[in-house]
Amino acid sequence: MSETLSHHDVHRDDEASKLGIWLFIFTELLFFGGLFVTYAVYRHANVQAFHLAAQELDVAVGTINTVILLISSMTIAMATTSIQKKDKRTTLILIWITLLLALAFMVNKYFEWSGKIGHGIWPGSPLLEDLGRGDTLFFGLYFFMTGLHALHIVIGMVLLAVVLVRVQKGRITFDNFQLLENGGLYWHLVDLIWIFLFPLFYLIA
Repeated sequence: MSETLSHHDVHRDDEASKLGIWLFIFTELLFFGGLFVTYAVYRHANVQAFHLAAQELDVAVGTINTVILLISSMTIAMATTSIQKKDKRTTLILIWITLLLALAFMVNKYFEWSGKIGHGIWPGSPLLEDLGRGDTLFFGLYFFMTGLHALHIVIGMVLLAVVLVRVQKGRITFDNFQLLENGGLYWHLVDLIWIFLFPLFYLIA
């Protein structure tokens, strides 16, 4: 009786956590959707300025980061499959690869931002004020939206690090992998957001 109740409680918690992560993803998509609309409105009002400002971004770096995130989404999905197959070793390796890819993304982003700041381009900089309203809006949105995305990357790395430790300690297993699955869903959200950010800032010039 107690074992049945315990199992029922665990199942109920799993369902609640899955519902919670989907609600979170929905609210995040609404939030970023609002930012995308804001970007579209300002771009429509400042077409030429946005066009010229976008040419200051490195498409190669953006492309590399896109590939990195796409591969990381694949590895974390494979990790969920591996734990279901009771393959703990492969699961740990795949989570480690995902974390290393996330770190590579952040390193690329650091150097990209450093390059812009080194050239005098940052929100409120004298150079942007001289260039005009359109450039100020473009780079203001660029730093804010990519910075917010980078924050989500960091949060995701912390979450996956927690998952890694729990898999290592045997707290996440083939019949109790909801946290890993939720972590994977969050990571797919991070990837999806970047899939929209990349063309908006780097390709539509």
